[in-house]
Amino acid sequence: MITLLTSACRTQTFRAGMLRITCVAAIALAATGCANLAHADAQAVACAADSPVVPNEFSGIDIPAAQIDAAVGQVDALAQKLMTSSGVPGMAVAVVRDGKTVFAKGYGVRSLDTGVPVDADTVFQLASMSKSIGATVVAHQVGAGVVAWDTRMQKLMPAFKLSEWYATNNVTLGDLYAHRSGLPEHIADFLEDLGFNRAQMLDKLRYAPLAPFRAHYAYTNFGMTAAAAAVAAASGSDWATLSQQALYAPLGMNSTSSRYADFLARANRAVGHVKDGSRFVVTPSQRDPDAQSPAGGVSSSINDVARWMNMVLANGCANGTQLIAGAALLSAISPQVVAAAPPNPRSRASFYGYGFNVGESGAGRVVLTHSGAFALGAATAYTLIPSANIGIVTLTNALPTGAPETLNAEFADLVQFGRITLPWDELYAGAFKGILAPTGEHACAPKLDGGFDCPAPPADAVPAQPLARYAGSYASDFYGPAEILVAGSALKLRIGPQNMTFDLSHWSGDEFLMTPPGESAMPGSRSTVAFADGTMTIEYMNAGDEKGLGVFRSARRPQP
Repeated sequence: MITLLTSACRTQTFRAGMLRITCVAAIALAATGCANLAHADAQAVACAADSPVVPNEFSGIDIPAAQIDAAVGQVDALAQKLMTSSGVPGMAVAVVRDGKTVFAKGYGVRSLDTGVPVDADTVFQLASMSKSIGATVVAHQVGAGVVAWDTRMQKLMPAFKLSEWYATNNVTLGDLYAHRSGLPEHIADFLEDLGFNRAQMLDKLRYAPLAPFRAHYAYTNFGMTAAAAAVAAASGSDWATLSQQALYAPLGMNSTSSRYADFLARANRAVGHVKDGSRFVVTPSQRDPDAQSPAGGVSSSINDVARWMNMVLANGCANGTQLIAGAALLSAISPQVVAAAPPNPRSRASFYGYGFNVGESGAGRVVLTHSGAFALGAATAYTLIPSANIGIVTLTNALPTGAPETLNAEFADLVQFGRITLPWDELYAGAFKGILAPTGEHACAPKLDGGFDCPAPPADAVPAQPLARYAGSYASDFYGPAEILVAGSALKLRIGPQNMTFDLSHWSGDEFLMTPPGESAMPGSRSTVAFADGTMTIEYMNAGDEKGLGVFRSARRPQP
């Protein structure tokens, strides 16, 4: 999965926020967030805008109501323009304001193969937008007293371990939801690509090297998934069922699910698209994100997401009752860790809460965001400005090119400043171009008309040793066993619980090439597989913070 911070797009080798809403009885119920919905009286608790502005809510740039009206009035034209410039097959956009959905419209088609149009009820895969939605499920359980953000994982899931004793015994739900556990960025994503299941991947986290505990931010899908699984277990449920009961059903999100099978069963659903040269085509294989469902497996429509956004903007209130305790939700949408330090004294830092990006706009207003993306054909983003009680969500059915982030940024500018302040389309297109680039020492270059131009082995390439010398069993604590097989005049790599098999082509000497699987590496990526001194090192598994995990040791040294 490609996962993006709207405030700070991150890349890695081979990875490719006017009204303050509170409860009526604000003083008496602030500590509990009016959250005991089991009590009949709580069902009648109404939400009201009665909180005075305090100094740290103040923005020096006022937002006239007419300015917001104008911003909403421009969304349709901006979306139409973006459809043309980006070429994405399908898109849906919704705007919420003061507790109501004031704009909801679909554009383009669900699939280029069928030409059926997108509407406001078309279901899209949300990818990493799921993190924010899932965080509100956890916040619901925090308010209900099932867990707390600072509940230790060892209390809920004793089998969960990290590579250091102190981190294992002290890591909390909040640590994992804030990406501050010390786990490497995107750890275990490659395991998912190799067919490992959730239980296997969570168990493997014990072998991952750790950065300093609670002192380092690294975006980690399966760390968050572990926390969500622990909350579900404490609730006596599985994650998808808990999400349905705690959030989707109460909000009337009838087209929303955290199960891939439910997404596939929707008649009105968007199909993913990828690029073939300069044109979009239906992806040959849709993305099944069930293994990391809490981090990327929600599917929903803009009408449903709009209901969720209104609830978040109302500090957990929905339909006149406090669905989620205000205090529990406030923790999630408050800064918990620095996600991107400012590059200079003039810059604003970027923060992460519990499943939410938390930032500050040029108008001095809190902005809550999250993007989501699948390389196999999904790009999504929402933006909330709580002080203006307004938000926007944009969903698309194409690989990420920055389209949702562009529209949301333009709309946020119009709301706050009455004009678009920066060329957001160019800025996001540039950022995503790097993210979508093929990776690897010997990566291929995409052609405009489709396909790739791949470098050939060097003219002075050193011949390989007899292939039998490379054959045999190898193993890595993290990736498990692997086999190198001789098939005629070539080598093959067999790895993972499903015995996935990859062709190895000779490059030079003891170095071979393979094409990495799944969506963690963009099309055109190539990874070296190098043999030396009884070891096999797979480049794409051994990059960045995962250095050392991709080194496999032979069960026996190769024989002459």
